[in-house]
Amino acid sequence: MRRGLRFVPLAMLAALVLELAVFVLVGRAVGFGVALLLVLAASLLGMVLLRREGMRAWRGFRTAAQAGQPPGRQVTDGLVGLLGALLLAVPGLVSGLVGLLLLVPPVRAVARVGVQRATERRVSSMVAGDLFGPRRVRVRRGAPRPAPQPETEPPVVVDGGRAIEGEIVER
Repeated sequence: MRRGLRFVPLAMLAALVLELAVFVLVGRAVGFGVALLLVLAASLLGMVLLRREGMRAWRGFRTAAQAGQPPGRQVTDGLVGLLGALLLAVPGLVSGLVGLLLLVPPVRAVARVGVQRATERRVSSMVAGDLFGPRRVRVRRGAPRPAPQPETEPPVVVDGGRAIEGEIVER
């Protein structure tokens, strides 16, 4: 079993306890009926948004594929939107709030970048290039580095005997 997966049941239990505690606190503050209506309204909104976000994700993927562009950005944006709608559809005030936040464009953009970076770390650079397109690299010249040791360091890309330092720049 993967290391991170063994904590999933514990995290789900903690989320359930948190949801119940927040529901009780909100119920005491505004009344049980109002708290229950909030949960039901959020779930209903999430169900409606699930369909909308799913169709939006599919259209974005299809448009990118037909245009011959890498579909990664549209796919990750669609996944973040679907996750937000799903969290909103799940009964609970905390999950509803997180789901609603994931549907707000600035938060959604930050989450999309996070999902994209996590995906790029987990797949090969060739697959990441196919998904998200070629990366632009900013090159800056620096002081020459000593020659690499064959058994300890990978080879360094050189330009006329000088090392090239670079970083990936988001488009």
